[in-house]
Amino acid sequence: MTEPTTQQDQPEINSLSYEQAREELVMTVKRLETGNLPLEESLRLWERGEALADRCQSWLDGAKERLDKARQETSDDAD
Repeated sequence: MTEPTTQQDQPEINSLSYEQAREELVMTVKRLETGNLPLEESLRLWERGEALADRCQSWLDGAKERLDKARQETSDDAD
């Protein structure tokens, strides 16, 4: 059985790229779905998963803003 990772072993969430955060979130969900973790470990994973989901959403929101801005600039140039 593998040793549980500690928070010291994990990178800061705000330093993760979208792809890194998403991959870690997928792995976190898989671990939670197994259902054979101690309560403390489950809670720690749940909290990290929530933070990872927020990080992914921030990346997506930022990408949407950039696309909207680029479209607006393109639209303004066409006028």
